[in-house]
Amino acid sequence: MSCTVSMTVNGKTVSREVEERTLLVAFLREHLGLTGTHVGCDTSQCGACVVHVDGRSVKSCTTLAVQANGAEVTTIEGLAAADGTLHPMQAAFREHHGLQCGFCTPGMVMSAVDLVRENPNPTEAEIREGLEGNICRCTGYHNIVKAVKAGAEAMAGAQPAPVAAE
Repeated sequence: MSCTVSMTVNGKTVSREVEERTLLVAFLREHLGLTGTHVGCDTSQCGACVVHVDGRSVKSCTTLAVQANGAEVTTIEGLAAADGTLHPMQAAFREHHGLQCGFCTPGMVMSAVDLVRENPNPTEAEIREGLEGNICRCTGYHNIVKAVKAGAEAMAGAQPAPVAAE
C-alpha cells in the first residue's frame, strides 16, 4: 500500500508517494537523489546512515519515511551553508583528517553535530562514548576525536586549534 509522505529536507518542502514500508534512507537516496547518506549495514549498527530529524540524530536505515512525515530532516548535503561554506564540523573533519575512505564520514559528522549541540564542550571520553553508534573500519578514531573536539570549538565560536604535526 502506498501513502504520501511530506517533510522538509534540507530546507525544502518535499512530498512523494511511497510504499508505507519505505525506509527514510531509501526515500532520501532513491526518491530525492540525496546520496550522501550511506547504507552500511541495514541493521542500525554502523551509523553511516545518520541524519537529523527535527534536530536529533536518527539512523535512517531503520526509520520509516512515514515516521518522518511532517518533520524537518537534515542530511549531510544540507549541513553546509547555501553558498557552499562547510559547517564547522565538516571543516574540522577535513582539517584534522577525520576520515580515510569517507564512507562513514557523513554519519559520523551528523552524529558529532548532534553530540556537540547536546554537550558543547565534550571531553575525549564523552566524544568516544557519543560516537559509539558509529563505526569506522579505516581509522583508530584518534583523528575523528580530534576533529570533533575542533568542530566543537568552532561551533562555539572559538578558533579551532591548529593542526599539530605528528
